[in-house]
Amino acid sequence: MQNTDTTQQQGGQLKRTMKTRHLIMLSLGGVIGTGLFFNTGYIISTTGAAGTLLAYLIGALVVWLVMQCLGELSVAMPETGAFHVYAARYLGRQPAIPWPGFTG
Repeated sequence: MQNTDTTQQQGGQLKRTMKTRHLIMLSLGGVIGTGLFFNTGYIISTTGAAGTLLAYLIGALVVWLVMQCLGELSVAMPETGAFHVYAARYLGRQPAIPWPGFTG
C-alpha cells in the first residue's frame, strides 16, 4: 500500500496530496453548510415556516437582481478583472486610491 502523502507522479500516476488551499475550501464548505442548517432551524423556530420562506425569497430576489446588474455591466462594458473593477471605475476617483474597489 502506498503512502498517500508522498506518492510521486511517476509513470502517469497522480499525486495523492492535499494542499492548504484544499483544506481551507473543505472547512469553509463545512462551516457554511452547518451554519445554513442551524440558522434555518433557528429561523423556523422563531418566525415559522411562512416567515422563513418570505425571508429566503427576499434574499434570493436581491441576489438575483444584483447578478442581473453585474451581468448587464459585464456585457455592456467588458473589463479585465473581477466585478470590483466596476465599483472602482464608477464610484472612485481615478487618480486617488480606488476605495470602492477595495471595499466592494
